[in-house]
Amino acid sequence: MSGFELVVKNVLVVNHDQDEPVAADIAVRDGKIAQVAPGIDVTGVPRVVDGEGKLAFPGVVDAHQHWGIYNPLAEDTVSESRAGAQGGVTTALNYMRTGQYYLNKGGPYADFFPEVLAASEGRAYVDYAFHLAPMSQGHIAEIPDLVERFGVTSFKVFMFYGGHGLHGRSADQNSFLMIPEGERYDYAHFEFVMRGVQAARERFPHLADEISLSMHCETAEIMTAYTRLVEEAGELSGLAAYSASRPPHSEGLAVSIASYLAHETGLPTINLLHLSGRKAVDAAVRMSKAFPHIDFRREVTVGHLLADIETASGIGGKVNPPLRPREDVEALWEYVADGTVDWVVSDHACCRDEAKFGSDREDVFLAKSGFGGAEYLLPGLVTEGRKRGVSYGRIAALSSYNPAVRYGLRGKGVLAAGYDADIALVDPNATWTVRAEDSESTQEYTPFEGFELTARVTDTFLRGIRILEDGKVVGTPAGRYLARPYARD
Repeated sequence: MSGFELVVKNVLVVNHDQDEPVAADIAVRDGKIAQVAPGIDVTGVPRVVDGEGKLAFPGVVDAHQHWGIYNPLAEDTVSESRAGAQGGVTTALNYMRTGQYYLNKGGPYADFFPEVLAASEGRAYVDYAFHLAPMSQGHIAEIPDLVERFGVTSFKVFMFYGGHGLHGRSADQNSFLMIPEGERYDYAHFEFVMRGVQAARERFPHLADEISLSMHCETAEIMTAYTRLVEEAGELSGLAAYSASRPPHSEGLAVSIASYLAHETGLPTINLLHLSGRKAVDAAVRMSKAFPHIDFRREVTVGHLLADIETASGIGGKVNPPLRPREDVEALWEYVADGTVDWVVSDHACCRDEAKFGSDREDVFLAKSGFGGAEYLLPGLVTEGRKRGVSYGRIAALSSYNPAVRYGLRGKGVLAAGYDADIALVDPNATWTVRAEDSESTQEYTPFEGFELTARVTDTFLRGIRILEDGKVVGTPAGRYLARPYARD
């Protein structure tokens, strides 16, 4: 008697360490993969799923989402995790901070984070964890406690927040950030955050490689000046105007500053988030050559890989950093293909229609920033990546293995014995058209409306539990909060 609770038969197993998939079956016991091999005996197995020759990817580890930014966290946890399941996501790592949006409060994380955990508990269809942003001096002091007590091992700096608003120009960022009077959210603060994260790495040496700092790299002063130039000139509109108002060299400059600060503080584990085009990635590559002792990881979003300022469906495509012209999209794909990019994420931030658009639905500067996209993460990567010669193994590394390793998710990211039975079945020959109405997200629009994709996630399994069947979300929430490091058998 095998004791298997599930066998997924007749699939092409994709893993990060081999370019092409291998025909095999996947056996599951106690939520973990027990065996990957051809011809597994299914006698007495209570659940047998015929994969019909589809690709079996490791469940996507979407390392960049924002549950609860524009909607109540408890609601977003349900709907947006369901949307993630549609895109093959089985683990969502969410950025969270104090200040306006999210829970709309300041104060210590010792008080704030238990509220976050309580609001999301028992409501997610996928496993999840949180990155936290130290917004104040007090938060920096809390970093060791967040690592030890809550299993939070990744932190974030938003480099432009001290002098530029989330959606555009701002004259009062301190009240937005809800930081103590007399404190500033500036380069000095970023330095001290880095020192705090590095101190935690030294305090917990067994976790050092998995304790990291993520950087949103844009420069407030450049963006404020260029926003004024673009608005006064009045020659551009829509996403083209927004891209020009937050120019690519603003990213490159911020990447350079962040990198030097990492060098100065001795913090080697730096993640450069959502690099939007050639200048941003070029700066990141230059900095890795200048500071080879810093273990930079470079992130790109599926939004920046799928859409540009011309093809996105309206100003619903407003996001930070902005969608760029087509030449930047193709540059990103070059970097994805050659190994420069480490992982691809959704940066999923559900912003409903009534919240997204201002009084003038054509004025990009009145619209909110951010949109959902986890539903299209794996389908988009397979569709556009294969056109450009990106191997299936590389896609598995980009979407699952690489972020799992960096962020301390030791039990995720590989279809092999001992790892969680997180599986996304993909039909690489299913052509379909993106429609917002087909998404489980509560967002009523998508920048990808009308895009044609040629790969579809048909089934998603979380620790052996089927959460997506024939393209439809099924069952009840089974997702768990993952304190890190999250081990495997």
